[in-house]
Amino acid sequence: MDAEMVYADAGLTRLMCSPTSDGSGAVVLAGARFVEENGLGDRAIEIVGQAMVTDLRSTFDSNSAINLVGTDMSRKAAEKVYARSGLTPDDVDVIELHDCFAPNELFTYEALGLAEEGEGHLLVDNDDTTYGGRWVVNPSGGLISKGHPLGATGLAQCAELTWQLRGEAGARQVDGATVALQHNIGLGGAVVVTAYQPANRGGTL
Repeated sequence: MDAEMVYADAGLTRLMCSPTSDGSGAVVLAGARFVEENGLGDRAIEIVGQAMVTDLRSTFDSNSAINLVGTDMSRKAAEKVYARSGLTPDDVDVIELHDCFAPNELFTYEALGLAEEGEGHLLVDNDDTTYGGRWVVNPSGGLISKGHPLGATGLAQCAELTWQLRGEAGARQVDGATVALQHNIGLGGAVVVTAYQPANRGGTL
């Protein structure tokens, strides 16, 4: 079924939109030698695949509102990450994705390869994207829950996935999480998709 038809009647309410907010973030990015010299191998989380895709011709030429909000960019970035990392959607345990508006989460399920086009809503119906399902999506609560401090949003996602892969996420912990996927988007326009694994499990350290 055509995704435009499935989601055409989706109207937005205030609670379906992420609130912009203030915030900041920082991340320590280290090379393999630093990690080894400082005995951090058991805590290191490795980027095993990453891709950035900017606006495509189809973003503007397809008369698709779904593409206009970045779905094609997200799909292409995800495909590159899967190819570079050797992972597939079935390998992923936990996902932080850019749910700036509620429908965007459904579009992004499809763009990341979790569902066929027009079938993202079925993952919700089947409890596939929550605890006990095929993936846990946005255990942090996502942008709608915790706010959207623009430039800090991506680092907040990175932090959540790092805690998940270290087993340090407390009540939000996804049992046995070893592969994480991050999706972040800014319109006008770029998408970054990143795959993470503990360095002592799937990485090269």
